[in-house]
Amino acid sequence: MVFNNVSEVNFDSLYLNLEGFLTGVNVIAKVEGMNFAGSIKFKVAKAMLDSLEQSGDINSKTEIVESSSGNLGVALAMICAQRGYPFTCVTDPNVTRHNLNIMQAYGAKVVMVEQGADGGFVKNRLKVINQMLAENENLIWTDQYSNSANVQAHKETTATAILNDFPDADYVFMGVGSSGTLMGCCEYFKEKGSKAKIIAVDPDGSVLFSGKSKRRFIPGIGGSVMPKILNTSLVHDYVTVKEVDTVKMCREIVKSKGWLVGGSTGSVLQGLRQYAAHIPHGSTVIVIAPDIGSNYLATIYDDQWVRGMKAIVRETTEASVPVASALAV
Repeated sequence: MVFNNVSEVNFDSLYLNLEGFLTGVNVIAKVEGMNFAGSIKFKVAKAMLDSLEQSGDINSKTEIVESSSGNLGVALAMICAQRGYPFTCVTDPNVTRHNLNIMQAYGAKVVMVEQGADGGFVKNRLKVINQMLAENENLIWTDQYSNSANVQAHKETTATAILNDFPDADYVFMGVGSSGTLMGCCEYFKEKGSKAKIIAVDPDGSVLFSGKSKRRFIPGIGGSVMPKILNTSLVHDYVTVKEVDTVKMCREIVKSKGWLVGGSTGSVLQGLRQYAAHIPHGSTVIVIAPDIGSNYLATIYDDQWVRGMKAIVRETTEASVPVASALAV
């Protein structure tokens, strides 16, 4: 199979049977990291840029900017490099060194913001983007948080593939960040009359489902600002997971399955395990695995980083006040 460019490479029917993960339940992971960007965010990046090109809103002078904690930034940096658009990623100290290096290798400019008073970073990232837009008339913000192309990308790919390959699936578990994957699946499954129940997985400290915003360490899942495209009424249920449990799950999977999973994937698997009592025996569960573990070797799989994360979590819990990041890369 020969592709003409990196934007064409996407494998939407790649699954891994997680036999024995839950007793009496058929757990199938939909593996989304097998593209040149290394994550499910490739689909979003391509869809948003395609939409701009098709609408005529983009030209030879256009520069692209986006807020990202890493994976979307990598995907946009890659496709912008291939298509010739200058790209700036506004990110934060939670971005992994691996993803930072990749974006810079593609020629992207990276702008780092500090932690906000709410313990999150998104509000500060968006503030910087709005300042940049006011100063540069050639700059276009793809805006994953409100861009309908984010949702449509997953209706046309992720959701369609799942229902084509597993029309009788009982549950689909997925993490939530910008909520494009979640909304795309919810809308498509509803339109097609699917019986599958969609369960969102949100990290502790995210405001998307779990409540009050607080300091988090694992990028790519959760949020401190509600995305405009998120409609929680379409979701059957949600699970909140602690980041320390995500780390444990990632390390369990790599040692028991030989599968080096990323932080978002570990969170989703942990959410599934926590929700197991609600799932009848004989059910088929699809788990969307959005990322790969090589991006997290210096964080989730690094003992020193994990000790530092746990120490800050303890300090934050005891003091009940936000703390500055001691894990900035």
